[in-house]
Amino acid sequence: MSAAPTSVFAVENMSCDHCVGRVTKAVKAVAPGSEVQVDLSTGAVTVAPAAADPQAMANAISDAGYPARPVETTS
Repeated sequence: MSAAPTSVFAVENMSCDHCVGRVTKAVKAVAPGSEVQVDLSTGAVTVAPAAADPQAMANAISDAGYPARPVETTS
């Protein structure tokens, strides 16, 4: 991840690379140029640069089948 501001989301029900791909695709549909880091062991998804609208990003991830909520945004 770069030193850009980030948004972190708590995402449920991720267990495999397929899940990672679907979550990444959902994030990139909202923010095409973003970097996405998914940690399956903790359920954390980090997006850089930070989401302009974290709730909209969480909704996009949730709509992909993985309940999500924003937990942190750094500046």
